[in-house]
Amino acid sequence: MSAIRLLVLGAVRQHGRAHGYAVRGDLEFWGAHEWSNAKPGSIYHALRQLARQGLLRQYETGPSTAGGPPRTEYELTAAGEDEFMRLLRHALTAVDEKEDMLTSGVGFIVDLPREEAVALLRQRVAALEEWRREVTRNWSPDENTPDEWGHIGEIMKLWIHNADSGARWARALAQRLEDGAYVMAGEGERQLDVLPPGTPRPRPPQT
Repeated sequence: MSAIRLLVLGAVRQHGRAHGYAVRGDLEFWGAHEWSNAKPGSIYHALRQLARQGLLRQYETGPSTAGGPPRTEYELTAAGEDEFMRLLRHALTAVDEKEDMLTSGVGFIVDLPREEAVALLRQRVAALEEWRREVTRNWSPDENTPDEWGHIGEIMKLWIHNADSGARWARALAQRLEDGAYVMAGEGERQLDVLPPGTPRPRPPQT
């Protein structure tokens, strides 16, 4: 599943109503073009596609300040709201998606009620633990990898490492939410900016 649908719907939803340039600016500020497929062309394509699918409502506004053609603004329809929430819940629980899906979900986790967010993270932990049990059903990570497996045995070790580290991360975030971290949906006003003004946005490590 592509993360860009969640990212674009979430960015529009955050504004209530937004034109494509604002959506692109938000996603670039979040660095989404570096860790997902949310490139400029993909963002505008997604906006048009989501509108055709009835998930976004379009409004033509006045010409841009640069004198260009009228801008198109978008807002979520009722179906778009349902799709956003479906994608958000999926992103937080699916353990077989690419990393950008989970990253996108975490970016919008505060749009969920606190109890639901915690429950979804616990569900993720359970899925990771089940996956780990499946991997180790016929192999114990405490034993030496059989010689005949060669370097392929390293794949099993990688899967175990990812399952364990992913579960630790999800448990820790669930605990922070239970302890009152962040302003979640239904808990009052919160700033729309992802980061406080003047704070440099985090960047992924350079490879």
